[in-house]
Amino acid sequence: MSQNLYIPKQYTPLLNLARTEKAIKLTKDFFERQLSAELRLRRVTAPLFVLKGTGINDDLNGIERPVSFPIKYMQETHAEIVHSLAKWKRLMLAKLQIKPGFGLYTDMNAIRPDEDLDNIHSLYVDQWDWERVMHPEERNLDFLKKVVERLYGVMKRTEYLLSEEYPELDPQLPENITFIHTEDLFQQYPDLTSKEREDRAAKEFGAVFIIGIGGKLSNGQKHDGRAPDYDDWTTESEPGYQGLNGDIVVWNPLLNRSFELSSMGIRVNKEALLRQLSLAGCEERANLQWHQMLLNDQLPQTIGGGIGQSRLCMYFLRKAHIGEVQSSLWPDDLVEKCQQHNIILL
Repeated sequence: MSQNLYIPKQYTPLLNLARTEKAIKLTKDFFERQLSAELRLRRVTAPLFVLKGTGINDDLNGIERPVSFPIKYMQETHAEIVHSLAKWKRLMLAKLQIKPGFGLYTDMNAIRPDEDLDNIHSLYVDQWDWERVMHPEERNLDFLKKVVERLYGVMKRTEYLLSEEYPELDPQLPENITFIHTEDLFQQYPDLTSKEREDRAAKEFGAVFIIGIGGKLSNGQKHDGRAPDYDDWTTESEPGYQGLNGDIVVWNPLLNRSFELSSMGIRVNKEALLRQLSLAGCEERANLQWHQMLLNDQLPQTIGGGIGQSRLCMYFLRKAHIGEVQSSLWPDDLVEKCQQHNIILL
């Protein structure tokens, strides 16, 4: 397993264990308050698990197995640990009757047993899941970009605060985030893999928002997978381009690679849902409870996403491994190799 581990040359953590723990709390507390104020989001309590078969759980790329278990006092009905809360949040927005321009956020904790463990992937996932109600006329690329820029501003302020508190942590985010579509990346680097294209763009610009993840490129392949029933990756965003979603990706010089901090997008409406279910070959999902609610106009139009808490801490605190900012389980050989190179896992 340790072959998946990248070891930076002569790595020494900038913060020791005690200062790291304090910095993690400062990062999370400040970012959460700023996120809430910037996008006008209220905090709500989130479920750790949902009932299987309702269509509420996030299917991610469609191949990851959720952790599930039977419930003794519910006739052995199975529940699933959430992968994310992408669809649950729209239910809660409807329940709370939140108006356009306002939304919610929550702490989401998940278990992903099929994850390939390396410097940035863990069995344990912690993120801020957020969702905001939109006006119908805001279903366009300009609105998406404005929200991305506001979210990026929160990241910039957080990085600056940490540099004030811990002078060792020099700010490295560029002043502005660059927007680029997956098709443009493909046309620019047709011989590279999707990950290699992201590396090139992130290294060149420092921070990019990669638009249109989930749909097919002109070569018939996808840049990356997206479930068909939350982000809208098929609506035309501008002539010749599709997709109202994307990822915030920054350049991580410590790991010498691109580094995803957030996945987000304008969510599907009825037309996009049916279109994407058809493209994904899973039209039967339209009969599930959540999907029926959307098709029957019982859910608001929203924009939302997830922001990795450990990813954010790892990047801002200049850590080489996600296990330095979260407690999880790791193979013995990976733990041993980390110890040999000053990477202290919590």
